[in-house]
Amino acid sequence: QGPGMESLPEAVLLRILASLPAGDLVLVCRLVCCQWKNLVDGAALWILKCQQEGLTRAESEEDAENWQNFYFLSKKRKNLIKNPCGEEDLEHWGEVENGGDGWKVEELPGDFGKEFPSEEVHKYFVTSYEWCRKAQVIDLRAEGYWEELMDTTQPKITVRDWYAGRRDAGCLYELCVKLLSEHEDVLAEYKSDTVTIPQDNDGSWTEISHTFSSYGPGVRFVRFEHGGQDTLFWKGWYGVRVTNSSVTVEP
Repeated sequence: QGPGMESLPEAVLLRILASLPAGDLVLVCRLVCCQWKNLVDGAALWILKCQQEGLTRAESEEDAENWQNFYFLSKKRKNLIKNPCGEEDLEHWGEVENGGDGWKVEELPGDFGKEFPSEEVHKYFVTSYEWCRKAQVIDLRAEGYWEELMDTTQPKITVRDWYAGRRDAGCLYELCVKLLSEHEDVLAEYKSDTVTIPQDNDGSWTEISHTFSSYGPGVRFVRFEHGGQDTLFWKGWYGVRVTNSSVTVEP
């Protein structure tokens, strides 16, 4: 029997390991021997994987951060809000409060409205003449963000939403996002002011965003809630319009 993989130069072994799926490296290859464990736990392998897959990071972050976590977070980075633009009607939105005539989905730009800044967005949710609210709870573990990562690295969690009024009606808008523990205790919270859009507005879309960081250990869920109403109490759907909501865990 010839020499085994243990006789390979480390640089060659690194290249071989870097070609394997990340999950296999962590769950299988780490357990093979001390040398493989050290390689999987070290920065060089993950720097190589990041280079191969075009994942780059700011120069200032090169030293301090954990490259393995950076790799996983970059690969996973996606909007965790499901059905953010109403393409599936109200699917995935729970705890719905349907004041007035309730929530409705309309095609952009809508009556007395403006096109959205991104061509990929085609629809929006619109509120009525009493408060309409809807929420989504994101299970971070189910989305692949493991407990140690959330507790130790505490990656930034960025929340964004877009809102607009119609030019012929005034309206109100609110956003409230909570980071929750396993038992749904509130560990951090962001609540916007109540935004008032006057009746003679220009119908343009406004982005609101907030980034949670250094929020402490224990975060397991993100609860995103937004809503609004019109200020004229007109029957139908003259309240605030919302679309393209997002929650992302940042690398």
